[in-house]
Amino acid sequence: MEDILKGRLGGDSGYDIRCAIDGDRITGRAGGRLHGKDINLEITERGVQGTVGEAPVKIELQEGELKGNVGSEKLTLRGVDRVTGFFGEPIVGWNVVAQQQGSSLVGRLGSTVLGRDFQLDLGSAPGWVGALVAVVAFYALEPRASR
Repeated sequence: MEDILKGRLGGDSGYDIRCAIDGDRITGRAGGRLHGKDINLEITERGVQGTVGEAPVKIELQEGELKGNVGSEKLTLRGVDRVTGFFGEPIVGWNVVAQQQGSSLVGRLGSTVLGRDFQLDLGSAPGWVGALVAVVAFYALEPRASR
């Protein structure tokens, strides 16, 4: 059965995110038709792999954390419904904080001043899936994230 994950990254001046979740596959788009990137992910026994636009995504479960890369950037995520982590390098990276309440996920990528808020309707997906999709969308559409 297909489920829909949808929302926005960056508020009114940001981007739409819309993905279908069908079993272990997450497919959709971040942004619009002209300025957007396709998201194709698969949840595996060991983590998540796939692509965003042309960039590879490979995340593995290691010691209770999801660790890996989105394109050229490192990612670490912890938690299921309260998700925290870090995306990028220590000096030029972004904190990841998100909280699931029912089928809604609200979070922020980056600092108070330079960060981007996101809000997603998860359908029946867990919070960590929404947080991962938000990070992937951020990488795809923010020039500063995909140097």
